[in-house]
Amino acid sequence: MSFLSELFGTEKPIIGLLHLKALPGDPLYYPGGSISSVADAAKRDLDALQSGGVDGILITNEFSMPYQKRVSAVTLAAMGRVIGSLADQISLPWGAEAIYDGDATIELCAAVDATFTRCMFTGAWAGDLGLIDRDFAHTMRLKSALRLDNLKLFHFVTSEGEVYLNDRTTAQIADSIMFNCMPDALVVGGEAPGRGPSSDLVSSVREAASGVPVVCGTGCREETVADVFSRCDGAFVGTCLKRDGIFSEPVDARRVASFMAAARDARERMGEG
Repeated sequence: MSFLSELFGTEKPIIGLLHLKALPGDPLYYPGGSISSVADAAKRDLDALQSGGVDGILITNEFSMPYQKRVSAVTLAAMGRVIGSLADQISLPWGAEAIYDGDATIELCAAVDATFTRCMFTGAWAGDLGLIDRDFAHTMRLKSALRLDNLKLFHFVTSEGEVYLNDRTTAQIADSIMFNCMPDALVVGGEAPGRGPSSDLVSSVREAASGVPVVCGTGCREETVADVFSRCDGAFVGTCLKRDGIFSEPVDARRVASFMAAARDARERMGEG
């Protein structure tokens, strides 16, 4: 058994994504944005995710588009304020992520007492937003200095919009991450939101992962969750839990409940109650 059972109560967790609306400084925040409306929307999504029965929650600055390579202080401050307003209402294991910036993500987790996180912690990537160059040695020393000894790190091995700046296979990248970075879990997704990773890709990463959990990062839906569970150790799930499956809409508790019924059924058929 992995840490997943201890943290989430299952070896196949569904981690619901709580996407914060645009924050101060983000282009989409203006005109007319207010931090109180961001917090209110987050509270409604939190209620829907928890009442629908997900196993864990990851809070992200999903609407801070275009994403920053180095997340600004105002974004971290705003995230801290919103998450702080939710903290006493969260009844599930939860984490936080400042998208694209591993160091900022670690600092955020220290400030809000998150128990897990995910990010593009390692490597050099290229995509629409330019080059993203990580310094994981510094990130881990920051984690150590902040005494986040129990914070679990989920490492992206693939990204929806970026590619690694090398000619290695994804399996080779996963293998070197395992050796150099000692991840708690690996996250593998498809080439775009809503598209899941191929069976061959997941199999190759699982072989390299040597028993470390491999979690699906994209494309897990109610109709595919059983297949995802047959290949992956759980999934992060976002857009398909929203009203009509639309990214910009709020989380729909009925869609969450229906999704989780399918997930529980799949787990039971695999022998996990």
